[in-house]
Amino acid sequence: MPLMNSWVASANDAAHPFSLNNLPYGVFSTKGEDPRCGVAIGDMILDVTAAEAEGLIELADEPLFDLPFWNPLMESGPAVWAALRNRLTALLAEGAEEQAKVEPLLVAQDDAEMHMPFAVSEYTDFYAGKHHAFNVGTMFRGPENALPPNWLHIPIGYNGRASSVVVSNTDIRRPWGQLKGPNDALPRFAPSQRFDIELEMGAIVGTPSDGPISVQEADDNIFGYVLLNDWSARDMQAWEYQPLGPFQAKATATSISPWIVTKAALEPFRCDTPVREFELLDHLKDVGPMLYDIDLSVTLAPEGKAATTIARTNYNVMYYSAAQQLAHHTTSGCAMNTGDLLGSGTISGPEKENRGSLLELSWGAKEPFTLATGETRSFIEDGDTLTLRGAAKGDGYHIGFGDCIGQVLPALDDPYKRN
Repeated sequence: MPLMNSWVASANDAAHPFSLNNLPYGVFSTKGEDPRCGVAIGDMILDVTAAEAEGLIELADEPLFDLPFWNPLMESGPAVWAALRNRLTALLAEGAEEQAKVEPLLVAQDDAEMHMPFAVSEYTDFYAGKHHAFNVGTMFRGPENALPPNWLHIPIGYNGRASSVVVSNTDIRRPWGQLKGPNDALPRFAPSQRFDIELEMGAIVGTPSDGPISVQEADDNIFGYVLLNDWSARDMQAWEYQPLGPFQAKATATSISPWIVTKAALEPFRCDTPVREFELLDHLKDVGPMLYDIDLSVTLAPEGKAATTIARTNYNVMYYSAAQQLAHHTTSGCAMNTGDLLGSGTISGPEKENRGSLLELSWGAKEPFTLATGETRSFIEDGDTLTLRGAAKGDGYHIGFGDCIGQVLPALDDPYKRN
């Protein structure tokens, strides 16, 4: 599909992330006004809440955009999702008859503050990138035992904290926790010294389900995708993860990009999952291309200094798709709700520069890497800003997500000190 032209001139730049082909959904506010739903188009935001109030968008008997999150639309189902996308395209396309009515409803992105685009119902994070799983397993168990026996048969995951999910540009406070290093006789309570990121994609459930669903049904139920950064305290994780897996090490924060890129916008970029060592059981088998060709990168900027790109990879290297993860989640009868968020797991590729976490990039701090500033890093230092970026590149256009940014603040002097 080639670039679709818009009367919003900035949307017609081939390198711009928010063309008419994209139309991602977010929640924004301007000075002195409440948050509301908006759609990115070029350098502008169309105020969808206002467009609905003025009768330019009519999709249901009741308003869908009078609340500052996209959940009411998400639970309306695929037919309504398609109707909105068609209507937005008609309103914003070059030569649109209603341009004069729509133009006053545009807000410059530079004048807007972004908020959480949807209300997170529940959050599950997976471990579905084979290169990442192999790298981490090799560090701790050697290459011959790197992958657990179940890894090639099911998407492994854990239930996280919905309350920890925050929008891009939210500062992240270095956490305190219980740590026990190899030379410690007993654990101690201290700030994490091995604080890390994980470069991931997040899939958002639109249509709820009750009971097991197929991979195809799962794919149909997914509303859209965001970039996701699973902040991880590796020293806390090493002490607590056996026998039940991650807990406080993953509870500090999970950052997401401000714009939801719909599944419809990503449709031209579908691709197959990798060749499998074992045939999956019937309820998890691929039913077509379920991954997406999305270029991803991570930069690290020390406080007040220039950023260095520390990793580049692509979502197409994942072993399990979001649809397979969602289908697996339901096999026990687990109900899935509108607004459920599924993290893909760290997206690492086959080469060192493709590694989506500092744990891998520094090989557990044994191989510190050097930034463009001349400084070295093994894990995140206070003041560092980590930025995740992603874009699917089409014929003369990009489908971008907006940056997923977080700056790490120093740990509290005493987390139990009360004012």
